[in-house]
Amino acid sequence: MSPEVGELDVQAVESALTEDADTALGTLAEMASATDVRLRALAQQLAARVVIDLAATAPTHARGIGKMRSVPMHDAGGDLDIDGSIDALVMAEASGTPPHIDDLRMHAWTRPDAAVAILIDRSGSMTGDRLAIAAVAAAAAAQKTQSDYCVIAFSDKAIVIKGIGQPRPAEEVVTDVLRLRGFGPTDLSLAFRTAQAQLARSGAARQRTILLSDCRPTAGSAPEHHAAQLEMLGILAPADDCEDAEWLAGAVGAKWSTLAGPTDVPHAFSQLAD
Repeated sequence: MSPEVGELDVQAVESALTEDADTALGTLAEMASATDVRLRALAQQLAARVVIDLAATAPTHARGIGKMRSVPMHDAGGDLDIDGSIDALVMAEASGTPPHIDDLRMHAWTRPDAAVAILIDRSGSMTGDRLAIAAVAAAAAAQKTQSDYCVIAFSDKAIVIKGIGQPRPAEEVVTDVLRLRGFGPTDLSLAFRTAQAQLARSGAARQRTILLSDCRPTAGSAPEHHAAQLEMLGILAPADDCEDAEWLAGAVGAKWSTLAGPTDVPHAFSQLAD
């Protein structure tokens, strides 16, 4: 992938992604923290594009209870909202001209909004595989809701990479995730409290928290109490180290799934976040 210092062979990357996408994504994520400045920049740029494309493959499910709301009139049609359109109708009657469609409102069923919090366990070592998995999860959240999501990296300290309602391009968020370094012990309670504080800023009808961790706390208080206070918790754990995640999920009634590599994230994220 990098035949010379500071170079990135895009064709070699594409070939590697075709042969073994998980290994290639992990390697590309490692290269995103390369010592060489030029190679690091090229790898971050390419990795962000690949990760966002992969996240876009997540299936969507029409779940939740919709609500009848007054929305702007559009070509899809709907029942006219008389109360919401009364000013436009009165003006049209007075002027003897038809009302403009942009001034009218209609009743329509809308899907409930959902706010999403992504919690990334950065304790221990952040290998290429773990970085790639975290980046794909962040990109999946960005595609599910443009601004009503947050990405939080934690060990015994919490870093809000993107806050609820904070406008940031997905490419910037993914790149910041790829820059993470492993540090410190694991404080799950801190992570859950930080997620709860961020989600409280949202007016969404539903709240979803997705935790990427082996769920083995080494600092802070027992996490069960704070986990149980979240509206819905989903856990994505390493396939080869998931016993503690299974226990925590059972203790608080959380959904959970295992990940063998980055390409598992879109489907698993969709199952937990919808």
